[in-house]
Amino acid sequence: MIAIDTNILVRYLAQDDPAQSPRATQIVERFTEDRPGFISLITTAETVWVLRRAYAMPDSGIAAAIERLLQADTLLIQNEREVFTAMIALKTGAATFSAALIGALGAWAGCSTTLTFDRKAARLKEFSLA
Repeated sequence: MIAIDTNILVRYLAQDDPAQSPRATQIVERFTEDRPGFISLITTAETVWVLRRAYAMPDSGIAAAIERLLQADTLLIQNEREVFTAMIALKTGAATFSAALIGALGAWAGCSTTLTFDRKAARLKEFSLA
């Protein structure tokens, strides 16, 4: 298995660089179900951050991009279920992707709650206001 870094994933999703985007597409599309590409939690979180900050992509567009990655049979997304939970929170406006992912990972680890000062995140079942 081969992991891909944020810059490859962003170029693949954004298709904005005449030299790097075709190369990123070639890399991502050569993965198969038997030899999937690996996308770590850090890569996923960084990709969301870059799409928001550098590309000013709306939450709906970011959620759609993450959803496409989750649906790809040729990619292995670390903690796929938790990434899905965070994507849904972003898609519905319930929380930021990173806050929802933090809560989902806490639940995955067996935590009874995740303490936060973030009032919006505290509306999610995985959080409690500190």
